[in-house]
Amino acid sequence: MVFDLYGNEDCLEVNNFYKKLFAEMPDLLFQFVIDCDNNYTFPLVSKSADEIFELSAEMFSNDPKIIIYERIYAQDRDLFFESLVKARKEVKPWHVEFRAVLPKKGLRWFKVSSKTELSADGCVSFYGHVSDITELKDKEEKLRISEERFQFALDASTAGIWDWDMVTNRVFYSSLSLKILELDSSDVVDDPERWDKIVHPEDLPKYYSDIQEHFENKIPYYENYHRVMTSSGNYKWILDRGKVIKRDENGKPLRVIGMHTDVSLQKEKELELLKTMKLYSDQNSRLVNFSHIVSHNLNTQAGNIKSILDFIDADVDKQTVDEMLEHLRTVSNDLNDTITNLTQIVKTQSNINIAVVPLKLCDYIEKTISTIKGFDKQKNVKIINNVPKYLTVNFNPAYMESVLLNFATNAIKYAHPDRDPIIVFDFGIEPEGFKSLKITDNGLGIDLNIYGDLLFGMYKTFHKHHEARGIGLYITRNQIEAMKGSISVESEVGVGTSFKIVFNDI
Repeated sequence: MVFDLYGNEDCLEVNNFYKKLFAEMPDLLFQFVIDCDNNYTFPLVSKSADEIFELSAEMFSNDPKIIIYERIYAQDRDLFFESLVKARKEVKPWHVEFRAVLPKKGLRWFKVSSKTELSADGCVSFYGHVSDITELKDKEEKLRISEERFQFALDASTAGIWDWDMVTNRVFYSSLSLKILELDSSDVVDDPERWDKIVHPEDLPKYYSDIQEHFENKIPYYENYHRVMTSSGNYKWILDRGKVIKRDENGKPLRVIGMHTDVSLQKEKELELLKTMKLYSDQNSRLVNFSHIVSHNLNTQAGNIKSILDFIDADVDKQTVDEMLEHLRTVSNDLNDTITNLTQIVKTQSNINIAVVPLKLCDYIEKTISTIKGFDKQKNVKIINNVPKYLTVNFNPAYMESVLLNFATNAIKYAHPDRDPIIVFDFGIEPEGFKSLKITDNGLGIDLNIYGDLLFGMYKTFHKHHEARGIGLYITRNQIEAMKGSISVESEVGVGTSFKIVFNDI
């Protein structure tokens, strides 16, 4: 049976209902009237007034305006009475939050919510309740402080925050995450698939693998270094960390949070360090090789000279002096060549203040072509220069002449006996943006499976040519690396060889 409050004619039963209802309500219930003479009266005040506002119902029958005024916190009095006057004037609901200083409880927060009615005699009545909202205000203040601290931490941090709701498949990115990508709005990357599209293709497999391992609970959190493309079209290195914070009953991830950190500068330094370490390692290897050559070749030739002189001393009749002197001359010439080669290598490796200027690469290739025209008149050499005339590279002029001349003469020297030599110079741009030059010939070729590790070694030869000394490529590589460039080779026996120089120039 439903109790119809308004249809019940038994006043006693209705009054009992209200009495029980009011007794259970924690708020202060009131009827407040302001007459035409601006007098305040409270025809109805619930007994909870004493508990909430520390005022008895009898006190409201005296001069409530003074009592309430004294209770309200000084800084909130204007707000309180201005809202009351406005609600009375416009006959609109009265809502206001204010502080009051109570004798026992001290400073408390209250909220008034009431309905406003205008009677025929001009009196305005307010029917409503007063709630103690101190605890709610404390929670709001704590939440506000927490949010301010969180925002400060975000602003002060070098890491961007992301929050992936896998149910809706939407991602929130903090302002710093967007700043890393040089974006103004998260709309551009508001779903994971859009982010995946800007990850560098070479980094995607590891990126997916690391995330999946964490999703499958194989690792406690996800961490990955990868490159992302910014709005300007450039790549930045970021450290991406994440952790699943919510899973369903089957362990499937529902929500993931994490952070992005721009580590481009750190990565650049790391790559530069690795490059420097490789350079020092290569230099150390060359030093070991150099010391071996010095000790071996000079000692051998010095020993030969001593042996020849011993033969001369032992030849009492001096019958073999002329023959021994001829041998001595040969050994002396070999020793002179060795010292010259070693001096040239030392000069290349020890020159730390090498002049570097912009050079028109095409002009230097043409100069090389003119120089080698008479190199081997028995061969009909064809040289193709595909390098643009306007192109410049930063290099040392003397080194450039030496490098180009060495590759060109080698191509002729080791030409295939069944065909005329063809040398092609091609220009290119590497994926990292560095300029490169490829020198291709159709000569004998080199078996890189056998000689690949020895190709640029000192005194290493791979063809039985009477002029082969094994010093040219060694010096050439030293000159290129002295310019902070690099050299690589591709070759096939019987087909030809391609050397590629990558300049330290963008």
